[in-house]
Amino acid sequence: MSSTFDIRGGARPPGAPNALSSSLFLLFVVSGVACFRHHHCWFVGLEPPILATQVSTRGIAAKATMKTKLLTCLALAFLACVHQAAAQGTRFFRISGPAATKITAFRPDGTLVWSNASPGATYTIQTVSSLPGGTNWVDWVQLPVTTDVNTNLIFAFNPPAGMALIPAGSFTMGNYLIIGSSITNDSDITDAFPTNVTVSSFYMDVNLVSYSQWQKVFQWATNHGYGFIFKGAAKGTNQPVVSVGWYDTVKWSNALSQQAGLTPVYYTDAGLTQVYTNGQVTVYANWTASGYRLPTEAEWEKAARGGLSGQRFPWGNTISESQANYYGATFTYSYDLGPNGYNAIGKIGGTNPGTSPVGSFAANGYGLYDMAGNVRQCCWDWFGTPYAGGTDPHGPDSGSQRVSRGGSWLDDANFLRCAYRYFFDVYYSNGFRCVRGF
Repeated sequence: MSSTFDIRGGARPPGAPNALSSSLFLLFVVSGVACFRHHHCWFVGLEPPILATQVSTRGIAAKATMKTKLLTCLALAFLACVHQAAAQGTRFFRISGPAATKITAFRPDGTLVWSNASPGATYTIQTVSSLPGGTNWVDWVQLPVTTDVNTNLIFAFNPPAGMALIPAGSFTMGNYLIIGSSITNDSDITDAFPTNVTVSSFYMDVNLVSYSQWQKVFQWATNHGYGFIFKGAAKGTNQPVVSVGWYDTVKWSNALSQQAGLTPVYYTDAGLTQVYTNGQVTVYANWTASGYRLPTEAEWEKAARGGLSGQRFPWGNTISESQANYYGATFTYSYDLGPNGYNAIGKIGGTNPGTSPVGSFAANGYGLYDMAGNVRQCCWDWFGTPYAGGTDPHGPDSGSQRVSRGGSWLDDANFLRCAYRYFFDVYYSNGFRCVRGF
């Protein structure tokens, strides 16, 4: 059974007025598809309407027009010029699970309140860009439930600048593929045995850290007592920074936090009193801090998959150079559609390194760019096998190398798979992006 709702950023039919572009409309519906008007605001939904509720983003004010019986299908239309919604366009969502559910509220902060869930079951919120005739629903997030009434933040209408919400939920981490009706894996990946992981909500940089971003924070940091081993490099200001060390990315994240007035995450003592600013020492993380940090390996993979399950790449099971910056090798990998050789986009501004401007390819389901290719991305975790499942794993307590993910312009397609793991080193194919917790 499923319940359906719709989030729309900025779009409206011809002739629809601008006056209520900051209002959110919640419609409880049952069947059929139509486009109709309510309080001068157009939206696409299902008809006939059983219950209509208007919620103002300047203050919650709801008015129920009719009472209703148990609903099996719902729709929500949101028209607002807001960052994440506008960036991803119109989206329809539905809740799919073992029993019919009822959406009781959708709040202006993107929190969904729903009931009639079966405790112990896992429900999946799915999305599609077009409702009429929409059969290509894809997973957005999986929600394990323990009670019949649940409250989940599923969408951010006002995330931190340059970031996107990765909603809390569970996913299958590792070498797990769904191809047609078959469940299989890639036999060459031997260090990513599938495991179930639950990750709390967090924000992630939409783009890789660019050289321009790196330089601004680097200059601030070196004027405020920070010391770096590597200065970073790039062939252009909007290219991803490369040739940075793991310790440098951690210190840079702390500096960015302090520059923004946030609590730093990384410290040099277990008591979390000495902010990490210099050297290559044992680093301790305050996981409750509000500042910027590297993603854990589990966070990175959940974000890279963009809500999809059992796919090699952030968009599906095959790859081409129109989707990512990598080295094509169609004669080696059946899932590589090429063309062969280095991606032509990497020649912009020079070929060493062969990076491309950040955000040059389509975003994944969560609105993140370059989660496959361009530069490898470092994570917090020490490289260990097998990696831990459970809730919010942080990796082994020690090790000799840190994890990197995502592959680069220099790598074949196999490196770009969501489940592929590698170690991080200082190289002109390695970069990073930051996350923030709540």
